[in-house]
Amino acid sequence: MSELKLGMIGLDTSHCVAFSDILNNEDHPHHVSGAKIVYACPTGSEQFSLSRDRLEGFTDQVRDNFGVKILDSIEAVAERVDAILQISVDGRMHLEEFKRLAPFGKPVFIDKPLATSVADAKAIFELSQRHGAPVMSCSSVRYAKGLIEVGEDAEILACEASGPAPILDDFPGLFWYGIHAAEVLYSKMGTGCKKVCAHKTPLADMVTGIWEGGRIGTLHAYRYPRLRDYAVTVYTPQGIRQGLRLKEPPAYALMLAEVLEFFRTGISPIESALTIELMAFLEAANMSRDSGEAVSLGSV
Repeated sequence: MSELKLGMIGLDTSHCVAFSDILNNEDHPHHVSGAKIVYACPTGSEQFSLSRDRLEGFTDQVRDNFGVKILDSIEAVAERVDAILQISVDGRMHLEEFKRLAPFGKPVFIDKPLATSVADAKAIFELSQRHGAPVMSCSSVRYAKGLIEVGEDAEILACEASGPAPILDDFPGLFWYGIHAAEVLYSKMGTGCKKVCAHKTPLADMVTGIWEGGRIGTLHAYRYPRLRDYAVTVYTPQGIRQGLRLKEPPAYALMLAEVLEFFRTGISPIESALTIELMAFLEAANMSRDSGEAVSLGSV
């Protein structure tokens, strides 16, 4: 099978360096073969400090260290490649960027978060269907070894997923880092959440979701000093099972292997309905953080 030529949009996150290293550097200990990033376009977000302040540095690293050619427009990248990594760090930009990518009809991986509202998430998948441009979106933590196998072949009665979740002044609440543990939660629980209620303190948010049939899923999004790990506990008829993220192999490499398979087949391993509901879950959780009241997913 011929090597895929990939384009990258964004260049304002450490992910663009990590992905370029794993895909383009054959000496990387966890090199994923079958594709190389050959073209990229820096975009950046003026409304998000962690985008605008880091755009130039990451662009330089991708160009100088990994031989990626920098082009001056999203369209110039899209027309030259087989598939696209849309990894702009500000999810608020993803819909507008995807509007420019979708007409090329090529598979697009959109890095987390897909969007920061359920309305934008639905619009992205509508464009995907209209233009025949398949979309996959997720956090790498979803595929982390030590987490993905937990409860894989069991009936999940309930689940608690936990991970770090700093809250930033210029980004919408739990969409920033809460997305990671929320991805793990949804990978176990699937769709069907009806309402959420969030309780917050300076140290953590505890978001409880009620699923169909009375199942409960809990997101423990914490800000404890010096603690930055991810864990999951699932409750099954066979007993309680727990997992902790393992650092090796890196979750980025495990995820990129799945992304390349998606690029080859055009079929995402994650259903669009699940990704859309996950965006609704986080949007409702943010609303509940502000109001202190339970929020129905149907109201967002």
